[in-house]
Amino acid sequence: MNRLPGLDLLRAIAIIWVMLFHSYIVGGLGPDFTWLSRYGWMGVDIFFVLSGFLIGTQVLRPLQRGEPLSFGGFYARRAWRILPVFAVVLTLYVCFPGWREAPGLQPWWQFATFTMNLLIDYGSNQAFSHAWSLCVEEHFYLVFPLLAWWLARQPSTARFAGACVAVVALGIVLRAAVWLHDDAINPPRNWYIEDIYYPTWMRLDGLLMGIMLATLRVYRPDAWARWQARSNAFLLGGVAVCCVAFWLFRDRTGLLANALGWPLMSFGFGLLVFAGADRQSLIGRWRVPAAGWIAGISYSLYLSHKLAFHFVQVRFGTTLQGHGMTAFAIYALAVLVLGATLHYLIERPFLRLREHRASLAGQGHTQAQGAERCTVR
Repeated sequence: MNRLPGLDLLRAIAIIWVMLFHSYIVGGLGPDFTWLSRYGWMGVDIFFVLSGFLIGTQVLRPLQRGEPLSFGGFYARRAWRILPVFAVVLTLYVCFPGWREAPGLQPWWQFATFTMNLLIDYGSNQAFSHAWSLCVEEHFYLVFPLLAWWLARQPSTARFAGACVAVVALGIVLRAAVWLHDDAINPPRNWYIEDIYYPTWMRLDGLLMGIMLATLRVYRPDAWARWQARSNAFLLGGVAVCCVAFWLFRDRTGLLANALGWPLMSFGFGLLVFAGADRQSLIGRWRVPAAGWIAGISYSLYLSHKLAFHFVQVRFGTTLQGHGMTAFAIYALAVLVLGATLHYLIERPFLRLREHRASLAGQGHTQAQGAERCTVR
């Protein structure tokens, strides 16, 4: 899929929003940024919708054409994309405790097996806790191709729609039940984070919304094109739905927000992604300066930004107190430098290696087909 400026813009907004939210670990960036950072945790859910849409399209297209799905190829591409820079950042956290934004860290094997979001003791081990979302993504990468392959064996609109409704309904019921149970017994731990916010089965709404968009694009291209002619209306609708979600999440840990807020918020972000996928929409028409670059390094930024925050805080934290714009500029510069360094030194070389190996594999496959044709003749 060619890069779409609208999706790059949404990805850039998402990573900046998340980093503004995480500035709480250094005491915040001052009152001028509070209104921006308060809901910054929602940036992760934009990533979930984008991931569901982009990965969903990648998996569903060969299935729609009746081609076999290369599970090995898919998992290998994801591994080359995700693991190298993740391994480097995890090594920094494990081997250099003084670099952590918080002293406690879950055992390394929980990060390596992407089970940290299911096992975390958040009260004691908050360092690198933002890797929880990567765990959710990895579970999605593992399960979705298998599920898509199974559903594609006998395509059925009714069955797909029923599965989507079931996932949303079960999520609402499960979050509400866990919230009511934990609120009643009030266990002596951060049960909201550990039981509702981090577990994969609680956070499927955004990924599902992205998959639904991908399914529409791949299996109903005429409807996709027809609706994209009204992409700006969907854009405005997405903004309106997101505003309602902001209102619901004014009490972020409340029952109503966690029962109904997640699917509503994901629907709003899904409308924004739908509009962003149209090159003629208000957000897809122009390339916003630096948005594409920030989107390109967003993965490295996400993994490493807390390390950069902590470095600046240790070196200059006292000096920067009370200097909102100056503090923002210095923290942002540190984050960009570290993230870009990881991207260009680790992430991109492995991506190039991935493409080189894929090219060699493609050449080998072509040569094998040629030899087979010669043999048959």
